[in-house]
Amino acid sequence: MDSLLKFITCGSVDDGKSTLIGHMLYDAKLLFADQEKALELDSRVGSNDGDIDYSLLLDGLMAEREQGITIDVAYRYFTTERRSFIVADTPGHEEYTRNMAVGASFADLAIILVDASQGVLTQTRRHTRICALMGIRHFVFAVNKMDLINFSQEKFQKIRKEIRILLAEFECDTQMVIPVSATRGDNITKPSSNMPWYLGMPLLSYLETVDITTRDVQQHFTMPVQRVCRPNHHFRGFQGQVESGSLSVGDTITVLPSRESATVKSILCCDKSVEHASEGHAITVQLDSEIDISRGCVLVKGDTAKVNQLFSASLLWMDDTKLVEGKSYLMKIGTQRLPVTVLRIRHKIDVNSGQEIPADAVYKNEIAVCDFSASTEFVFDTFLQNRALGSFIIIDRISHMTSACGTITRALDRGTNLTWQNMDITREFREKQLAQKACTLWFTGLSGSGKSTLANALEKRLALSGKHTMLLDGDNIRMGLNRNLGFTETDRIENIRRIAEVAKLMNDAGLIVLTSFISPFANDRRRAKEIIGENFVEVYVSTPLEECARRDIKGLYAAARAGKIENFTGISSPYEVPAQPDVVIDTTGRDIDECADELLKQLEHLLFVEPQ
Repeated sequence: MDSLLKFITCGSVDDGKSTLIGHMLYDAKLLFADQEKALELDSRVGSNDGDIDYSLLLDGLMAEREQGITIDVAYRYFTTERRSFIVADTPGHEEYTRNMAVGASFADLAIILVDASQGVLTQTRRHTRICALMGIRHFVFAVNKMDLINFSQEKFQKIRKEIRILLAEFECDTQMVIPVSATRGDNITKPSSNMPWYLGMPLLSYLETVDITTRDVQQHFTMPVQRVCRPNHHFRGFQGQVESGSLSVGDTITVLPSRESATVKSILCCDKSVEHASEGHAITVQLDSEIDISRGCVLVKGDTAKVNQLFSASLLWMDDTKLVEGKSYLMKIGTQRLPVTVLRIRHKIDVNSGQEIPADAVYKNEIAVCDFSASTEFVFDTFLQNRALGSFIIIDRISHMTSACGTITRALDRGTNLTWQNMDITREFREKQLAQKACTLWFTGLSGSGKSTLANALEKRLALSGKHTMLLDGDNIRMGLNRNLGFTETDRIENIRRIAEVAKLMNDAGLIVLTSFISPFANDRRRAKEIIGENFVEVYVSTPLEECARRDIKGLYAAARAGKIENFTGISSPYEVPAQPDVVIDTTGRDIDECADELLKQLEHLLFVEPQ
């Protein structure tokens, strides 16, 4: 039996999570004298009619005490004669689901509270699914407030049946249902005289004896590299924590993703040289040969972890902004950090029934299964095989807020048989053949700003100068290549992606590409730049909204202001001005030829440079 038990308390709001743990600490004499005195004094001015309010031991924030709810995760450390514990008391409000998920990510066991007077609620089911998503396989359901139903065995049996049905959907190593009263102390540290029909152990006794020994499927050695240690030119070591398996001096390890191999020359644990290191130890590994290893690489023994770009994962979406297909984020997995794109939302999971629901978007606090594509090959494993290499977080690339947490369910094999084919006739060869430097001039601006007219005039000047060009216009593309796309957020993202991929191919052909699209959102333009690469040149046509509306011969701006056109950029939908465009030009009150000449002058250092 593991001597340390890390567990969380969770469940719906006001189910008594903080009160349960507080009463347990109080009855078990696990408080210092000053803590006990402070609790008694604070309770006098609380909302418990002068009786001891055990929740105050964990709810320390002023807002928590004023509202009588848990908002942030509260950690408590305590030890009994039989075991040491770390408990995370997590909030029950749906608004604070992300805080609950943080607590679940560290725990081995979950105590999920159920209000005996209400039964299993939606938030109870959501928290159970999140615990399962985070890899928890040991569950205790504490059916609380038994005093409110007169300690009825019949009602308890009904709730227990409901819980058994819920748990049948998940893989559990242990499960226990205990009737308790957190305020009165029934079945918390000692058996309750009010429920003689319950013959099981009280909660604390069960926690002291439950076996949470991990039945690891993955026994092979894995260590994500956190840091390369180079104190002098005689020593080069690779530092990290052993996430699974063990390592000994003389072992042959493989470095992923490069797949190079070497022999372990020495192992340092802190400042001591050791012959052997096992899971959980932070070590420095020195190899017998020089291999290019950096942060994000993974040292392994055996052919275990996968190196791929495509994977499928279950995730809990925690962002206020919805998740849609085609969006790009940063992913942190192990010590690796890289861009990923949502390829497909397979389905959402109904928190009540567990059924799979078709979806084209995922909203805050929803659980979904999605396919992802990373920007490059990286090292991962399924969560069931390796928790460190199978769990990740998704980070918004603009706000840098955590948008989701997830677990990898499988690699998508359709990418493993694809290999980029290098051609003998390269882009550089074509550039020399055409005597020009290929690039993409990405014109962006409001409708009516003059993008298409200006791009057309510039292309004519380039053609007269002997340059080989191609102009991609927004309306023309939507009438052909992208005729199957609408104007939803998902379709808009895909529209820009396809255009960027086409522009990149044309750059590879040696052409100068001009594109004319409103592309109002900075994220879309950034994604286009990532696809096209260093050849991307952002041209911001900064004509003001009033001038664009004055020029509008189709009456689109007037119709949008009258509410006849939805999501019209500049009126009912925002235009995000480029932060650092390569070129800025305002066409207000100016002849188009004058603007084209000025633009050509600003771009001549790019367009009239002979390829190397």
